[in-house]
Amino acid sequence: MNCSGCSPIHPIEDQGTLYMRPISPALLEALQVQGRHVEHSDELVWMHFLNLESAQQCIEDIRKIESTLPDKLTVQVTPLYGQADADSWISLSMQEARLKHADLVSVILEHQFSSHMQPIVDASEQIIGFEFLLRPAEQGRPFSVYELFEVARDTGLHSFLDRTARIAAIETSAVLLPHGVKRFVNFLPSSIYNPEFCLTHTFEAIERLSLDPKDFVFEVVETEQIQHMSILQHIFEVYRSHGMSVALDDVGAGFSTIEVMNRLEPDFVKIDRSLIDHCDHDLNKQQQIIDIVEMSRRFGGRVLAEGIERIEEFEFCRSVGIDLAQGYYFGKPTAYPPQGPYGKTSA
Repeated sequence: MNCSGCSPIHPIEDQGTLYMRPISPALLEALQVQGRHVEHSDELVWMHFLNLESAQQCIEDIRKIESTLPDKLTVQVTPLYGQADADSWISLSMQEARLKHADLVSVILEHQFSSHMQPIVDASEQIIGFEFLLRPAEQGRPFSVYELFEVARDTGLHSFLDRTARIAAIETSAVLLPHGVKRFVNFLPSSIYNPEFCLTHTFEAIERLSLDPKDFVFEVVETEQIQHMSILQHIFEVYRSHGMSVALDDVGAGFSTIEVMNRLEPDFVKIDRSLIDHCDHDLNKQQQIIDIVEMSRRFGGRVLAEGIERIEEFEFCRSVGIDLAQGYYFGKPTAYPPQGPYGKTSA
């Protein structure tokens, strides 16, 4: 786990300078044999490029000889004639991925995305909060959220994306929501190795905007198995120590198992949509939902049913004691919330 997005990151431009280290006779020879004009110091070797294709070709050629070099290479790309930054070195494979997916890397680095809000309702269908979801900017490049985060992982930018998406959600909530309305904001635990340090920007944004920490619920979203449960427990403790609540997403599916829920004891337990879908007709799903509700009561967690699309699903959930719900039945994610006083929205 790391928050590597904390150091400065240069946007990828058509022209730039590719730096490599450590320097070795084998690396210099390989680059010069390929006919490239390279420069070097005692520690670094670099070359300028005038288009992304030439930079990509250079990386590909170096990859072919990487295994023959005496030391593992790290690289970085700067604007043309820019100086190398001490904190911005990455692996050759990450740099190759950044060049290959330069368009999506630009979306990440230039914050070309927006925060949409999906309503969360109580048992009487009154909106008590919203979940903030990453979406393409109105005039920006379209993208799949899943693809964007996959590219972020491959390029070493998932910490940067996770942090900037959190800040965007907080800032959007400050503009559009009144005090007292819950704001569910996602975070990737794999992007946070030291919560006291990596979450500083989050806490500063809430304080800077004079928002109430009690209005925030930070929600674990992770597509990979949680390898370091103790670190995630510590992240929860840090959020709570700042007056905020925490939620575990997708309980009952994937890696968000009931065992994980019992170990983490989140303030909010969000039951995965796969269990909610047509639960009114499925006895097996009904029993799993009841088990989650009963276990959540033991540690005081409030249960939220995700993916409600039919009134029958909502009615079953209410009948077993679930008092919060979210899904297309109540409203799709939108750039602007309905005007208060809050009530059921149209889908």
